[in-house]
Amino acid sequence: MEVKINREIRNYTESMFFGLSLRQLVFSALAVAVAVGLYFLLKPYVGTETVSWMCIVGAAPFAALGFFTYHGMTAEQFIWAWLRSEVLEPKQFHFEASPLYYEALKGTIEKEGKQKA
Repeated sequence: MEVKINREIRNYTESMFFGLSLRQLVFSALAVAVAVGLYFLLKPYVGTETVSWMCIVGAAPFAALGFFTYHGMTAEQFIWAWLRSEVLEPKQFHFEASPLYYEALKGTIEKEGKQKA
């Protein structure tokens, strides 16, 4: 008997159906629903090959959302973090030199300058 153990316990995901997690299963079902909806919506207007490509293009983002992770964040968390950092709260850092060391020793430097003169 062989038991698989993850090296990192935080990477563990529980399989619900066909080895997919609940999140992956829901997004896969949503992708299938979008593809079927697009097929029946567009079939009377365009050819079969065009409809098949439109179904793939329409369902791909939903399928990708279920499987996408970046630095431990899900797709929604990543999109929200990106929106906050780039659109809602963009920050520009301006460097302004501050002579902190000089300000702290200004009196001593001036005294020594007067003594030498």
